[in-house]
Amino acid sequence: MKKWIRFEGEKALIFENVLERQEMEEKMRCVIYSRVSTEEQTTDNQLRQLREYADRQSWNIIEEIQDVASGGKSAEERQGLKKVFTMARQRKFDVLLFWSLDRFSREGSRKTLEYLTKLDNYHTKWHSYTEEYISSLGIFADAIISLMACLAKQERIRISERTKAGLARVKAKGKILGRPTDVIADTEQIRELRRSGHSLSEISRITGVSKTRVHRLLSA
Repeated sequence: MKKWIRFEGEKALIFENVLERQEMEEKMRCVIYSRVSTEEQTTDNQLRQLREYADRQSWNIIEEIQDVASGGKSAEERQGLKKVFTMARQRKFDVLLFWSLDRFSREGSRKTLEYLTKLDNYHTKWHSYTEEYISSLGIFADAIISLMACLAKQERIRISERTKAGLARVKAKGKILGRPTDVIADTEQIRELRRSGHSLSEISRITGVSKTRVHRLLSA
């Protein structure tokens, strides 16, 4: 015979809170990550749709993290993304939800793959709202990682080819490469490498000029 227990007043409220807490613990803990490049931009519409999506999945949103920075900056340079990885390492959430892959990172296939793999290693799922196939939640998760690995490999090859071509052009002009005793910025050399498609980090490594100075010379 079933025995029904009736709770009234404060006891009923406590019992209801216990049930809600148990239900919350069973839900996947979700962190929403958004990014804009400038203060003038807003993510209000994106956040609204991301919240609605998380709600439809019965996910428990524990935090919303936003960066105001270029997607080309590394995780160390983006405080929001840095916090995401810290929380993931501490197992504080189960799934990371973002608007699109380019909102998450625009550092190229290699670095993006590195970030997603890091989340996997922390046993944290990830999901792109506007690109449902870019997700570690579905049956195509392994295929997506394999595809991105192939893209990253091709990117490494292209960077290597561009670097070799840039070095050849610079040498043909009689320039001396490497880090001299007194680092002198050669603007012409730096601009030539930039026109060849090299990143600031690559130019800094090739010429021996700091990345900050390279940026300043190119902006002059």
